Amino acid sequence: MREQGRIIFHVDVNSAFLSWSALKRLKEEPGSVDLRTIPSAVGGDVKTRHGIITAKSIPAKKYGIQTGEPVVKALQKCPHLVLVPSDFETYRAYSHALMDILRSFSPVLQQMSVDEAYLDVTEQVHAIAERLSNFPSQESIYKTSALHLADEIRRTVCKKLGFTVNVGISTNKLLAKMASDFQKPDKTHTLYPKEVPDKMWPLPIGDLYGCGKATAKRLQTLGFKTIGDVAGADLSILKSVLGEKAGLYIYNSANGKGKSIVHTEREQAKSISNETTLRTDINHSNYHDDALPVIHRLAEKVAGRMQKAGFVGETVTFQVKTSDFQRFTRQTSLPEASDRADVIEQAALRLAERLLLSPDGLFPAGGAIRLIGIGVSKLSTKENLQMSLTAWMEQKSDIEEEAFERRAREKHLQELNEEKKKRQQRLDQVVRDLEKRFGTGAVRKGSD
Repeated sequence: MREQGRIIFHVDVNSAFLSWSALKRLKEEPGSVDLRTIPSAVGGDVKTRHGIITAKSIPAKKYGIQTGEPVVKALQKCPHLVLVPSDFETYRAYSHALMDILRSFSPVLQQMSVDEAYLDVTEQVHAIAERLSNFPSQESIYKTSALHLADEIRRTVCKKLGFTVNVGISTNKLLAKMASDFQKPDKTHTLYPKEVPDKMWPLPIGDLYGCGKATAKRLQTLGFKTIGDVAGADLSILKSVLGEKAGLYIYNSANGKGKSIVHTEREQAKSISNETTLRTDINHSNYHDDALPVIHRLAEKVAGRMQKAGFVGETVTFQVKTSDFQRFTRQTSLPEASDRADVIEQAALRLAERLLLSPDGLFPAGGAIRLIGIGVSKLSTKENLQMSLTAWMEQKSDIEEEAFERRAREKHLQELNEEKKKRQQRLDQVVRDLEKRFGTGAVRKGSD
């Protein structure tokens, strides 16, 4: 398998927040309608119908409802849209259960957010392929093994947890991620390097992972409409337009080049922020009518991204750009780390009042602003905070600490043995499926 390169899976939950909210409702109200089968969405304040859409059902998508748009606008598109509030306690519970299942297939897992992760399944696919015969080539053995392993993951998640996932398969993380975003829901897709010209190059440049809306628009104005257009472009032109690093990244990504190392520890962001350019300048006269709704929306967006990634933060930043393009920034520390939109919003409002409305602020001096941004930094995971608290409580005595460590080691060894047993069971199941499909003569036992 090593000579064939790595096999990377990208597993992504289909409409995670909506699916998990639907499952909770079905458990609490047996016989109620499944939110996934009707136009429904998660987000905002259900009673006041304010806020933004954070997740939507497939039927809602048919009405043109988009994630991130105001609830009011979504209701205009679909007046009978069913709205449900966010429930992050439920989301975290389902996320943990999902990651436990994925680790039973491969311990080399990199969790990217609450609803997606990369898996390096090279060894698992290798183990399956060693037991197969009667295939026209080694390459077809590996690809068939990978497909069946991915399908087994989808079936297991659906059977045990009740929701569906997409699995993208490739030799690097970029292409695996692109593959998982193909047709949904509950699908397995491949995007190997040889498949890039046929499957990826015809796609709009905006579909390239890592290519933001602004970058896509800039490239489109220069005539680069598809990913293939960029893949065949002159690298020097892309660098001159997008900058040295961004130009190289877009060029390499369009040609299917990406990282293949799956880090077992999640790469933690330093901060999460969002900003928006205002339609009209804001000054003292229209601050309450025009600025406050913007601050509210930005706080919800930042909080939503933090909650999806499983982060809490200690420092809130508020920044503006004036009508003469000067940036001003203010920061404050929270009493305790948080991911709540209302906490972030209140901190941002206090900073805004000091920066804009105080006697020595921008507005009394006659200034106006054209951009508002909110960010949260000093991020950590809730699990880390809980671990810190647990460690502090358990350091009551040397004896208790030693006993705790011994129990932890024993538990860890037990979990390793259980995971090894589960992985072997998964591989055996895949082989049985292959025997049913290709006949018993297609499978042979590998040497120990």
